[in-house]
Amino acid sequence: MSRTGKKPIAPVSGVTVTIDDRKVTAKGPKGEQSLTLMDVVEAKQTDEGIVIEPGNDTTAARAAWGTTRALIANMVTGVSTGFEKKLQIQGVGFRAAMQGKDLKLSLGFSHEVLFETPEGVTIATPTPTEVVVSGADKQQVGQVAADIRAWRKPEPYKGKGVRYAGEYIARKEGKKK
Repeated sequence: MSRTGKKPIAPVSGVTVTIDDRKVTAKGPKGEQSLTLMDVVEAKQTDEGIVIEPGNDTTAARAAWGTTRALIANMVTGVSTGFEKKLQIQGVGFRAAMQGKDLKLSLGFSHEVLFETPEGVTIATPTPTEVVVSGADKQQVGQVAADIRAWRKPEPYKGKGVRYAGEYIARKEGKKK
């Protein structure tokens, strides 16, 4: 039994969820998202909210049960409040700035990196060493943050690079003379 799958998705004010055959759609103040259900799970709307149930008693149905419930819950949260990832930039001369809708990163390369902001995601730079990625789709926000971090991952000796806010970097001791 999936502990996650058993929980109903509670209704959120300002968000309408419609179940149309095998397609679940959530509309809210931050936008609209939809998910096509797999054949092994079923979604029903009840008084408690949306309930996900496995279609049969196979391993695939039980595996997809909790995953589908989590995806729909993330859709509801995304269209109501949205998701946000914060990145910090450490290093001498390392900084970020917005250039129109695109993000301009100075990360110690011979050139500046221009990162194009994808549709559905907003990027902000409150300070030159902070980048905030936000949007309604949890997967897309996380992927954009990972793509920005991939330009210069934090190195273990001085910790220079782009890191998630609150991320711990295991430090190594340098050479001894």
